[in-house]
Amino acid sequence: MTERVEFPGAEGQTLSGSVEAPTGPPRAWALFAHCFSCSKDIQAARRISRRLAALGIGVLRFDFTGLGDSEGDFADTNFSSNLDDLVAAADWLREAHGAPALLIGHSLGGAAVVAAARRIPDSLAVATIGAPSDADHVIHNFGERLDEIETRGVAEVRLAGRPFRIKKQFVEDVRGAKVRDAAKALGRPLLVLHAPLDQVVGIDNATNLFLAAKHPKSFVSLDDADHLLSRGADADYAADVITSWAGRYLGQAAAPPPALEADGNALLVEETGGGRFENRMRIRQFEHIADEPPTIGGGDKGPTPYDYLSMALGACTSMTIRMYANRKKWPLEKVSIRLTHEKNHADDCEHCEEGRKVDIFEKEIRLDGDLTDEQRARLMEIADKCPVHRTLHEPVVVRSRQV
Repeated sequence: MTERVEFPGAEGQTLSGSVEAPTGPPRAWALFAHCFSCSKDIQAARRISRRLAALGIGVLRFDFTGLGDSEGDFADTNFSSNLDDLVAAADWLREAHGAPALLIGHSLGGAAVVAAARRIPDSLAVATIGAPSDADHVIHNFGERLDEIETRGVAEVRLAGRPFRIKKQFVEDVRGAKVRDAAKALGRPLLVLHAPLDQVVGIDNATNLFLAAKHPKSFVSLDDADHLLSRGADADYAADVITSWAGRYLGQAAAPPPALEADGNALLVEETGGGRFENRMRIRQFEHIADEPPTIGGGDKGPTPYDYLSMALGACTSMTIRMYANRKKWPLEKVSIRLTHEKNHADDCEHCEEGRKVDIFEKEIRLDGDLTDEQRARLMEIADKCPVHRTLHEPVVVRSRQV
């Protein structure tokens, strides 16, 4: 469940954030800092945050001042102001949801959470992903513009194909940042995740961070991932590792990684442990929760299996009507369906055993548009020919095997 939020930054500008909340009570809350010149909505930040939420850890990811949807001028920011924004975000998260027990940072955001951790006293553990061991690593991205920044005091630099105004004060600030010193004085467990083939922030940065930090500390290789974790599987892996590792320090056991892989179009269903009947369902990049109502011992954290079956029938009916109308070029503007399900005695079931209850799905279909009576009648016929409707009426084979 994603909630868009706003809160005041360190200098008073409104910062934009997204809260990724688990379907049940969170095991802990985490604060996620994005990479330099990125935003909270970069795929790695979005996917890792949602994966953590699916595993029971709530996450606030936000845009630093002047980036993404946050107010302010990026040219007036620096590494120190980023740290101030992190502290402001931690303060808001603490008041709105819960203490930020876990700090996670990607790239320069990783250096930022290391440097800011001691200013967030309720943080219990820190994880970095592809983080530089010195903040001034970002200066390498300025190239030949660095001399112009030094002499003129400001220059436009292109980063990831977008222009940014960089002032001399930014360069001076990052040069003065002591990230390795902060790692040495961290006083919290540190997890360093880094890809050996990272072409943006070299693996030597992970070595420097790891050597500077005191135990407990851990290093995990991200194998052949790129710096931005642009492959979804790499982001999911990082989230799974962070969740498992952090469970030791957050006081509550983190959810184990999935026992089965949901490859291709296979649906993976597994118990969450968060309720008597609560199950997590995952297919491709989509995750959903199934549960039962409190009347039979569930937590009502998601639709029931029969609710999902009704959704399948309703969605398939609507799509089938739409496909037919489009093919015929009929003026159908919108399809709306109200669908109910119950088990009852069916008077119109000639093949049913006497007294036996059957599943009854009632579909109320609304067709908006300048359609003729004949067109409406034909679309109602088509409604009962959708593949899911037909599946429910035809023999079905379900095979179960133990793995």
